[in-house]
Amino acid sequence: MSAEINIKDNTSKKEVLSDKSKTVQGDIYVQDVHKYFGVTRALNGVNFNANFGEIHAIVGGNGCGKSTLAKVMSGVLPIDKGKVSVLGHTPTSPVMARNMGIATVFQEVMIAEESSVVDNLFVGSDDFWFKNFTQREKVLKAQEIMEDLVGEYVDPYTQAFNLSLPIKAWITIARAFLRENTKVLILDESSAALDFDSTERLFKKMRELRDKGVAVFIVTHRIAELVRISDKATVMRDGKDVGVLEKKDLNEKNLIGLMTGRTESGEKSKSFALQTKTDKVVMRAENLVVWPDSKPVNFEVKRGEIVGVTGLDGNGQDDFVKILAGVQESNGGTTEILDSNENFLKYNSLESAKNNGISFVSGDRKKEGILPNLSIYENLVVPLYKKTSRAGFLGFVDWMELNGIFEWEVERLSIKTGPRDNLIGSLSGGNQQKVMIARSFAQHPKVLILNDPARGIDVSTKRDLYIHLRNYVEEGNTVVFLSSELEEFIGLCPKVIVFRNGTVFDIFENEKINADTLLEGMFGQTAGIGETFISSKSNDTNIESTLAKNLKNESNKQNKKIVKVIDFEKENSSNKKINKIKVKTF
Repeated sequence: MSAEINIKDNTSKKEVLSDKSKTVQGDIYVQDVHKYFGVTRALNGVNFNANFGEIHAIVGGNGCGKSTLAKVMSGVLPIDKGKVSVLGHTPTSPVMARNMGIATVFQEVMIAEESSVVDNLFVGSDDFWFKNFTQREKVLKAQEIMEDLVGEYVDPYTQAFNLSLPIKAWITIARAFLRENTKVLILDESSAALDFDSTERLFKKMRELRDKGVAVFIVTHRIAELVRISDKATVMRDGKDVGVLEKKDLNEKNLIGLMTGRTESGEKSKSFALQTKTDKVVMRAENLVVWPDSKPVNFEVKRGEIVGVTGLDGNGQDDFVKILAGVQESNGGTTEILDSNENFLKYNSLESAKNNGISFVSGDRKKEGILPNLSIYENLVVPLYKKTSRAGFLGFVDWMELNGIFEWEVERLSIKTGPRDNLIGSLSGGNQQKVMIARSFAQHPKVLILNDPARGIDVSTKRDLYIHLRNYVEEGNTVVFLSSELEEFIGLCPKVIVFRNGTVFDIFENEKINADTLLEGMFGQTAGIGETFISSKSNDTNIESTLAKNLKNESNKQNKKIVKVIDFEKENSSNKKINKIKVKTF
């Protein structure tokens, strides 16, 4: 009975209470907070509280007000009604929030592309009349914290535009950790651009801060992550808080029930990936060289197939899918697509790929996706102007056809748009991502290449996306699906390719596609260089013996000398013990 009370949807209860009866207590709280953007009610009477020394998740569907709540608590957005209190003070500006010890990492990766890593890390850290750190101190601190967070050396003088999206995300996170007076840390979808290993390092830092008495807030759509890391979760829906879950009640069933307003009974039905009904190959790569020094890749994908692609961050899988999409040039080899005459045609550019029915959706919506100066409507239909034009060279756009396409795609993906003439930036990050996906669907491609498409999308919309993808391939189309969330492959992809060191390391099919086996492939148990994961069934002596053997074999191949084992620890991953060994090589 007590569990039912803890997870009960409290919206109806709130509606019968007067404003005066709503009292919220805690070191940090918001009380009856309202925030409007024109006719849109982003926050519509939110009551929320938290204490120091805990990790508190804020979760809900796209457009429910999570990011708005984070910005209100950070002093970025003024409220229209209600009260916000952090240790008895109300942050009314980002500067005031910073002085109070509130550090926020926002959903969008805010980086000065033309500036160096060190300049991005310490932007705004100096006072007007004097510098808090010398340039040498900044460089040393930048080098230390980036190596600690990223897990590898990052040149402090490298310009940001040369870095991958995950490393850019680490820079924004590192800014918050560099502050010495942080009492409240707010992470808005900060793990969305990170892979499994990087997320584990972030979680370790979060726990360290919590244990020091810092209040840590995490806004995320990754339910599996928040269940593992959070001490408590507040669920939001339609601009209101609809329930609070304690640690013992934090599970997928309870969270989804509150997020959707529906109670899901019984166990989840098992879903099985669609099997291809033909052996006809529609896209292939021959002797494709992703990196200048990586082994060639030979790749085929069949009609009506969803092929998953994954790997630890920085192992070339992102470059691989971009090459397949014509976005990036390879370092050798060919990519080919089956044309309408059933002949294979070579292509090596974005225009050629698009003309042959290949569409690409990027996970980096800010840099490679949205057109920030255009409206929601224009962002969705802009590739269709030429396709729907009439009267030959006069090029009259068929607005009625475009309107129909827009309305259909918005309804199909449940995009919360508001007025369609608003700028795309007026939407939440998840809804921006859905507009990008809708734009690709609207072009009716025969091959859809998705680079982490579900980044920033809530669990309900993810399920809808998977349904659309299954329907899409049942119509005879093909999908190449890159993701850093391993759970996304289960029941969706009959085949998953794992990348390491710029090439295909392993391929998993059907029943072998699960989080454990994919992780084993991603960490390359027999590679022996970098981080090696070995089954915990072995005892420590056997592990060290096996490690030494693997390292010796690999060092002979690479002509490298092993220096030392720098770390040896046991971790829990998916409730399964794993022995983790880190090594350094010269």
